[in-house]
Amino acid sequence: MAQKKKKKLSLIQKIQRFWRETVGELRKVTWPTPPEAWKMTKLVLLVMVLMASILGLLDFLFSRLISFLVAL
Repeated sequence: MAQKKKKKLSLIQKIQRFWRETVGELRKVTWPTPPEAWKMTKLVLLVMVLMASILGLLDFLFSRLISFLVAL
């Protein structure tokens, strides 16, 4: 079985290859339209506000519970 010789690439060649492959992959991406991007951004902000509210409420309740238990 014949073995393939791997050609050693210079640093410049490695960078060029990386860049070429990266641009090729980016061309395959399906980018959202501006309305879709705004819709997703609003959704993310809404979820963030809801989660912050829930976590803030839980933090408040647990801190009150701990204060009550320590005061006993």
